Amino acid sequence: MVHSTRTPAWSWSLPLMGLLLFAGASTTGFGENFASDPLSLAIAVAVVPLLIAAVFAAVYHADEAANVTGEPVGTLILTIAVTVIELALIVALMLTGKATATLVRDTVFSVVMIITTGLVGLCILVGGLRYREQTFDVTSAKIYLAMLIVLTTLSIILPNYTSSAPVRLYSTSQLAFISVAIIALYGVFLFTQTVRHRDYFTGVRHGSDTHETGQRRILFSIFFLCVALAAVVLLAKLFAIEINAGIAAIGAPPSVSGVIIALIVLMPESISAVKAASRDDLQRSLNLALGSSLATIGLTIPAIAAANIFLQKPLVLGLEPRDTSLLMMTLAASILTFGTGRTNVLFGFLHLVIFGTFLFLAFVP
Repeated sequence: MVHSTRTPAWSWSLPLMGLLLFAGASTTGFGENFASDPLSLAIAVAVVPLLIAAVFAAVYHADEAANVTGEPVGTLILTIAVTVIELALIVALMLTGKATATLVRDTVFSVVMIITTGLVGLCILVGGLRYREQTFDVTSAKIYLAMLIVLTTLSIILPNYTSSAPVRLYSTSQLAFISVAIIALYGVFLFTQTVRHRDYFTGVRHGSDTHETGQRRILFSIFFLCVALAAVVLLAKLFAIEINAGIAAIGAPPSVSGVIIALIVLMPESISAVKAASRDDLQRSLNLALGSSLATIGLTIPAIAAANIFLQKPLVLGLEPRDTSLLMMTLAASILTFGTGRTNVLFGFLHLVIFGTFLFLAFVP
């Protein structure tokens, strides 16, 4: 089946509008006092929908490339694109100078919890309601969970038990070692996923493209993906100012900023995963969901650690005891959920209950 290479107008026009908005904001001196300036207020109102549109556009074009390349390379393109967006938002908040020292930890923890409880639970529930039971490759699920256990422990649990730096912090040498270990482990995972044992992660591929059409689609998708990512990176700086002002205004805990970032970044990808589950392609849903959680840790922690050489911001990575308990419960439930290769609505609802608990405690700690 040959697909059209025609690109929807919204997927490139809205990111371009975002770039123009950033250029206009830069000339007007957009700042935290935007509520008292009509022009800055208009910019603030336009930032959020354009940022969300740019995120959707980036994921749309990454998904277009994914449809040509198939699994698991397709989901890898998508997860890396989403992780770049997430990094842009985190760095933008850090550059404002008012980001909390726990921003990276809170964002990583939020992404892991949203994916492994909310997104996974919703996919399993939707699939279970429609097909009663769904199946997937058990070996791929074991690989995902083994990686997730090790990466979360190294990045956001182990800092609570080291003594070379103040509590919940890594020393400079420890952070460097952990970053190298994490990126090396993630690199081996990518080799396993895309080369050595690709068949573990191969889902159902719907349709195919001719070589010529596929090449054109990838070129178009990569070009417009770069445009959308540029819009996200630049609009993120404006959005970071709004997040800081909004959280201060409502008196919410600082960790809420991490939850907001994670929800915005994962929104379009979550839609793709749920659609795959509704088509009885749970393997693609798991590739998208669990692959994103691994990419978040495997790329975010080393990238922020490297950026911190220049930013010189304290990185509090160790979780609070309450959050550690939630994470341990989630990982234990995930091991049981994915242990047999078959899922049903009970497993989906169980994960959603944990997700609801996580969200409630984020606002009412």
